[in-house]
Amino acid sequence: MADEPPSILPDPLTKELRDRLCGVVGDAWVIVDADRLLAYESDGLTAYRRTPRAVVLPKSTDEVSHVLSILSQEGIPVVPRGAGTGLSGGALADGDAVVVGTARMTSMLSLDPDNRLARVQPGMINANLTKAAEPFGLYYAPDPSSQSACTLGGNVAENSGGPHCLKYGVTTRYVTGLTVVTYDGEIVELGGFGRERGGYDLLGVFVGSEGCFGIATEIEVRLLPKPEGVRTLLAIFDRLEDAGTAVTEIMAEGLLPAALEIIDGPTIRAVEASVFAAGYPTDAEAALVVEFDGIEAGLAGDVERAVAQCSRAGAREVRTADSAEERLALWSGRKKAFGAMGQIANDLMVQDGTVPRSKLTEVLGRISEIGARYDLTIANVFHAGDGNLHPNLLFDRSNEDEVARVNRASKEIMAVCVEAGGTITGEHGVGLDKRRYMSLVHGPDELDAMRRIKWVFDPLGRMNPGKVLPDGPDDGKEAP
Repeated sequence: MADEPPSILPDPLTKELRDRLCGVVGDAWVIVDADRLLAYESDGLTAYRRTPRAVVLPKSTDEVSHVLSILSQEGIPVVPRGAGTGLSGGALADGDAVVVGTARMTSMLSLDPDNRLARVQPGMINANLTKAAEPFGLYYAPDPSSQSACTLGGNVAENSGGPHCLKYGVTTRYVTGLTVVTYDGEIVELGGFGRERGGYDLLGVFVGSEGCFGIATEIEVRLLPKPEGVRTLLAIFDRLEDAGTAVTEIMAEGLLPAALEIIDGPTIRAVEASVFAAGYPTDAEAALVVEFDGIEAGLAGDVERAVAQCSRAGAREVRTADSAEERLALWSGRKKAFGAMGQIANDLMVQDGTVPRSKLTEVLGRISEIGARYDLTIANVFHAGDGNLHPNLLFDRSNEDEVARVNRASKEIMAVCVEAGGTITGEHGVGLDKRRYMSLVHGPDELDAMRRIKWVFDPLGRMNPGKVLPDGPDDGKEAP
């Protein structure tokens, strides 16, 4: 990031090419104006910025197929994009690449409550799927913190998790079938309920491929029955390390919460200074959200045992929710944390390392040391139950020295996570940002195997190029 090139407007599309694309999607949905392209120059990780050559917004599988067929005939790279809430720079278009977005593909194609299935277009917002399923007593389990804005297509691309993935798992567990369009415009069906054909699990390979294999244009997912009961509690701590200890002890007690989430002191203060204020005490150094769900019998006992473990770990206060409104209030500070970060700094670099739960306290301490050594504010808000850390490095991108320190600190944080027995990403994906860290967790043979898998779907290497794999002579070099 320290040696990021300036965002330069690429050469525009030729009139002939633009006319061909407009003939498929309509004039309004081929974006080439510099002012409108600004909205697409970054995703949720604003530390990286690239201006696409153009943005095309199709409405259906057939339109996506025709658009990709036209672009592939011209040899133009394609970058798929959903809502742009991703946090790894995965939806950025470099050089002469064209963004193909799914923002207009928002339809519910079918809802089958008897089989607990839904088929949707990729632009459907995650939370809207649960709203549609609610009248049937069903819901969609994966719940990224950005679920009110992120889309199912992006969730499939990143294999997204969320606060409740501790108990319910991530996106791949719920995807039963996909309609996919490859770079050359071919429409391919992967999986599908009741259509297991045997052989290799190409559906499983595609989920989490970060837009590097093709564009999912229809998504079939499994729904779950809403749990009979939900209990939520919020524990307040004077030390972040104590909150980490509480997480370890709750799991060691044999409990299985639906979610275990930590918000640290700087994040609490940012939230409380924003429009998202949730009533967390601003002098606290950590808050732990614990949630249980399932049949009513036994939930009260689980909460009682979790409260005891929090108190034993040093919680100064434990709040419990007695109504749906109180439960939402306890969650508010966690769900809105990223939106409140602007209270602290102009820019943030969020990392996504994952470590064993037993190492949480140690790794959090080392991250604090790294922040102090580089004179950086690091705010932590993360899925503590599965050790998925989200340290937010806050900075001002106009300060070159500060940007360089953020780069060095980021690399050290990734190395610390790997040394602790963890990995470089738990749910945000590799994208553009973490390519340089892939060698920390993968050897040359593994990286070569990944390149061969990409070749199966994208032999020309023009689908979301420059993401995930360090495939160029300058990629993978250490950050300055």
